[in-house]
Amino acid sequence: MISIEESKTLLSLLNGGDQRPFDEIITDFNSKFPRALYFRLCSSLSILLENKKMLKSTQRLVAFSILHQTYSSQQPSSNPFISVLINVLKQSAADYIKSFDVSSHAFPHHEQLQQQYSDKVHPEPFNCLFKNARVKNVVPDPDVPCGSDENSPEFDMQPGIKPKIGSGDRDETISGLLQNLSLEGLGPRWIRPLPPRLPIQDGELVWLNPENYHELLWDYGMCADTSKGAAVRDLIAKALKGPLAPAQQEQVMVELRNDPKLVYHCGLTPRKLPELVENNPLIAVEVLIKLMNSPEIAEYFTVLVNMDMSLHSMEVVNRLTTAVELPTEFVHMYITNCISSCENIKDKYMQNRLVRLVCVFLQSLIRNKIINVHDLFIEVQAFCIEFSRIREAAGLFRLLKTLE
Repeated sequence: MISIEESKTLLSLLNGGDQRPFDEIITDFNSKFPRALYFRLCSSLSILLENKKMLKSTQRLVAFSILHQTYSSQQPSSNPFISVLINVLKQSAADYIKSFDVSSHAFPHHEQLQQQYSDKVHPEPFNCLFKNARVKNVVPDPDVPCGSDENSPEFDMQPGIKPKIGSGDRDETISGLLQNLSLEGLGPRWIRPLPPRLPIQDGELVWLNPENYHELLWDYGMCADTSKGAAVRDLIAKALKGPLAPAQQEQVMVELRNDPKLVYHCGLTPRKLPELVENNPLIAVEVLIKLMNSPEIAEYFTVLVNMDMSLHSMEVVNRLTTAVELPTEFVHMYITNCISSCENIKDKYMQNRLVRLVCVFLQSLIRNKIINVHDLFIEVQAFCIEFSRIREAAGLFRLLKTLE
């Protein structure tokens, strides 16, 4: 098949036979089409030439000329369209029709040309598998009587006959045929239903076809040797219930530093984090540092920011701020919760103690430039004013004034 633009160009060449010589038309054909398209274009022309009513006389002669001249550099027997060719003169198609004298041309018999072509090009005849099941691309118009010529008076005088290929839409019809012609004609579509899927047996794996919106997550712990993490899991289980001995703490630290992936198999979950923070804050810091690249780190931060404020929780957060880069939202929320806890506590002794801890914690964050105090200036200033009776709060207030 050829494209719409190619069919229009080929049709314009066919229509040029009334005014232009054959050599100009052939030159245009060679310049406008690449050699790779020659066989496809000539095949379409040969199919149109099979029906003598499809093309006008001048168009037919131009088509024959193209079929011949396209392969003129080769041996005649090598021309795949030798069986449908005639030799034309180098003049316009209209002049050729007027001056054509059949007695001056000696053409080989069709059988002789066909035999010569078959012997040299196709020693064995080619038969398409579906040849007998196909019909030709071009079929006669049933509304046009046989033997009628559209240029004859009798054809024009036929009452009530409107041929499909008339003077107005002939070019459009031929252009459409050129786009859809094929060598094998119109074949039947062999439609078969898709075979049904077999039922899934018990214990059979189901094939998974992931789509673009499905993300597959790889389980890095699958088939991993977890025997060496047994000791760490046992120590973490003890760390959730009470402080570990210094030697045990050091063992956990060394194991986690030697194999950072052990943190995923130590048995710690976000729900258990507050117990580890209160009993063994140093181990909690080491575990959270190793979990920073984990998808679950946000859950651990949420638990940490919402747990009861204590010296150990502030120690964990303070050590984390100097070891890794924490999300700004987490640090601000933790500070807000610390201030709120100080304001809501009823025991004055415990309140004074927590206020001192919070003030020291905030001064450490400000001096180490962990936070931008201007983001929390109003809230921290109000906190200092509320607890101005406490020495640490007054010191924090003076620090804020130096930063204004």
